[in-house]
Amino acid sequence: MRNTLTRVGCWLAGALLCTAAAPALVAAPAALPREAAPAAPVREAVAADPAYKVLVFSKTAGFRHSSIDEGVTALRELGGAHNFTVDATEDAQAFTTGNLAQYKAVVFLSTTGDVLNATQQTAFEGYVQGGGGYVGVHAAADTEYDWPFYAGLAGALFHSHPHNQTATLKVEDRAHDATAHLGTSWQRFDEWYNYRTNPRTTAHVLASLDESSYTGGNMAGDHPISWCKDYQGGRAFYTGGGHTEASYTEPAFRRHLLGGIRWAAGMTEADCRPESGYTALFDGSGTTGWQQAGPGSFALADGTLTSQGGLGLLWYSGKEFTGDYSLKLDWRMTDDDNSGVFVGFPASGDPWSAVNNGYEIQIDATDTPDRTTGSVYGFKSADTAVRDAALNPPGEWNTYEIRVTGERLEVFLNGRKINDFTNTDPARSLRQGHIGLQNHGDGDQVSFRNVRIKPTATTPPPTTRTGEVKGVNGKCLDVAGGSSADGTQVQVWTCTGSTAQKWTVPTDGSLRALGKCLDVSGGGTADGTKIQLWTCNGTGAQKWQAQGDGTVRNPQSGKCLDAEGATWNDGTKVHLWTCHTGPNQKWTLP
Repeated sequence: MRNTLTRVGCWLAGALLCTAAAPALVAAPAALPREAAPAAPVREAVAADPAYKVLVFSKTAGFRHSSIDEGVTALRELGGAHNFTVDATEDAQAFTTGNLAQYKAVVFLSTTGDVLNATQQTAFEGYVQGGGGYVGVHAAADTEYDWPFYAGLAGALFHSHPHNQTATLKVEDRAHDATAHLGTSWQRFDEWYNYRTNPRTTAHVLASLDESSYTGGNMAGDHPISWCKDYQGGRAFYTGGGHTEASYTEPAFRRHLLGGIRWAAGMTEADCRPESGYTALFDGSGTTGWQQAGPGSFALADGTLTSQGGLGLLWYSGKEFTGDYSLKLDWRMTDDDNSGVFVGFPASGDPWSAVNNGYEIQIDATDTPDRTTGSVYGFKSADTAVRDAALNPPGEWNTYEIRVTGERLEVFLNGRKINDFTNTDPARSLRQGHIGLQNHGDGDQVSFRNVRIKPTATTPPPTTRTGEVKGVNGKCLDVAGGSSADGTQVQVWTCTGSTAQKWTVPTDGSLRALGKCLDVSGGGTADGTKIQLWTCNGTGAQKWQAQGDGTVRNPQSGKCLDAEGATWNDGTKVHLWTCHTGPNQKWTLP
């Protein structure tokens, strides 16, 4: 994995490191973390990324920003310093499937109006659905109002703006690479857009405007200005800054752009799922409600807790958490370091109580599988392949979500699920206890930010739906001959009520009949690829999404379920075809 380390340590049960020279673990008076000197700012330089290419697109069909040239220059300079090549164009003919394939991200730099035709739009949709990255800068939100795909990709579209002025931004996420270098607030002079909708429910907000700090904001006090989201297989980042020429010489704004590009291009990871309803346990302003158990402590600077010394535990004594909850926090290793997050332990001034009665979610990527980052320490390894793909290296921030549902413990790293553990020990319970942050020992420096929690209601799993899938001429989606053999052709047929026409729509995106899944043969993407029945395997060839226009799309290929030809009799084969919303692509699911 890209942040493989070489550390070898001596371990005791529960992940407290011991060496011959380690002091004895003794109870220590409760102490809050001491205030430290301000931490050094996060560097603009980042770990070397592999070389990649970015397309910067700045075509305008409406107002043209005078800062576009400065923006292109800044992006070229960032690319030269950070190992990516910038191709800049205002020619929409660059939007072909073949040309876009060479780019890890496409930057819409203050584009305005309708800048792509239908063919170019289709190519760009396929690029995003195939995992491509989008970066929208400023007037990218003033673009393509009649293209629903783009509105969803951008997250929100322009409504209006007041005059240029200085405003205060609240930095809501200090773990994402686009905002980790900032403090909890950021003052900038720019042109501040109001948006037609609030993107918070569909995107993860990185920064928002304090509408009391300037005049002309009209979003009722909740005014996102930068956000990220996973979108139809790709990644989308947007920032409302960048109207002025001076923006592109500001070090903090340039670093903001760099982080957005790196994330959209897949060079760094982040949790970009929408987030709301969390209560801060540590927001950077102080440590009220926290106590230190055992030796060592945490330094507090720049809204960040950093472990020092140990073997101890900073635990939240302000509340014992019962029932189901989601705990989120951001963490960063300085180098080859060790720490962990404890849940489900009773109140105690002895850190061994957390070890012996709770569970630790480990932070250290260099030990045995059940003692590495994402493991439930000593009990269950993380899915190391998924973990390695989601993990940022030392020096960069990561985000954990630790989700407790009954006695089930799920761990998400930067938005990806990496562990799923169920407690069966009657002496322990995840449903009741405190949470804590470990300070592991001398030389281990792990930092934490933005510790927050919310209760989650236990709801029954969504029920599946079963019935006929009806298509063109009222005919039913049918498994030929009622055969459950792998490779059996799927067709349309007069509805008979037989089991060959009973389809189940579960919550995993598949369509199932006769115990098997609707499948794109070979995972193909070409028009005319056979649609068949196949053993369920969870691949993209077996994922289907019902669209608002009545089509059923396979996201992996970006194409639609289609009854072939122009006359649709019993036995007409079903295949994959470019979406065109004709009657032979309209389906009604149970």
